[in-house]
Amino acid sequence: METQTPTSKHSPLLKSCSNGSFRLRSPSLNSLRLRRIFDLFDSNHDSFITIEEITRALTLLGLDANASDLDTMIKSYVHPGNVGLTYEDFVTLHRSINDLFFGMDDVEEAVGSKEEQEEGDLNEAFKVFDENGDGFISAAELQLVLGKLGFTEAIEMGRVKMMISSVDLNHDGCVDFSEFKDMMRVLQ
Repeated sequence: METQTPTSKHSPLLKSCSNGSFRLRSPSLNSLRLRRIFDLFDSNHDSFITIEEITRALTLLGLDANASDLDTMIKSYVHPGNVGLTYEDFVTLHRSINDLFFGMDDVEEAVGSKEEQEEGDLNEAFKVFDENGDGFISAAELQLVLGKLGFTEAIEMGRVKMMISSVDLNHDGCVDFSEFKDMMRVLQ
């Protein structure tokens, strides 16, 4: 298996189909957010994430995962007798990937301010929802992303519109980056 140096911008396991970058690390990614990610990947809600569940989730997010490399990496974090990763295993895996692939970025980014890092992370998150790149998240775009992630809220457009209106401060029917930032900071 070919290894990559920590300065590499792309993991050999994960490749973005849309914008060429996928970062698992974020300075503002707290345990609540990591738990939400775990719960999203745990599609059968058995408190374990299997290789199949991770592969399916990454595919739904538009990421191409090398199944063999993914299997090898993840198995080393699964405790004997378990069918997959527990939440604690998932946290350990997350930290290891962060250290391996983004450790040098942390040194380089330490020069920049924490606010700049947070702004960049929020911008990347916003782009996930802004499917057409117009600078706004519409109800249709939110519905599409929620559907890809398997949220039942995606079935009813009325619920999606309520989600939009709850953060749409200027009442234009869309969420702009400023509104998205405000919403994310409240969730932290």
